[in-house]
Amino acid sequence: MNEAEFQKRLAELVAEIETLPDGERDRLRKLADETKDRHEQIKKSVTSLQESIDFLRLGIKYLLFDLEATRRENGYLRKMLEQDPNNNSGNKEE
Repeated sequence: MNEAEFQKRLAELVAEIETLPDGERDRLRKLADETKDRHEQIKKSVTSLQESIDFLRLGIKYLLFDLEATRRENGYLRKMLEQDPNNNSGNKEE
């Protein structure tokens, strides 16, 4: 059920409640208000979760970018060491 459908049905429910006798009307109106409030809280929670997930996705993208850059640098430095004619890797004979 999307937001528009929920609001439409809630409005229909409230209109139906208004046709009831006073004793039942107050109790059901209170329940309808609580339902609307809970719905708003759930929407806020879902929005907050979506923002957190988006932030996490962005963080993961940055980490993957950094990992790939580190791998490229590592490969480049290994090639430099392999091409070093002095072989300054610490394996000098004395």
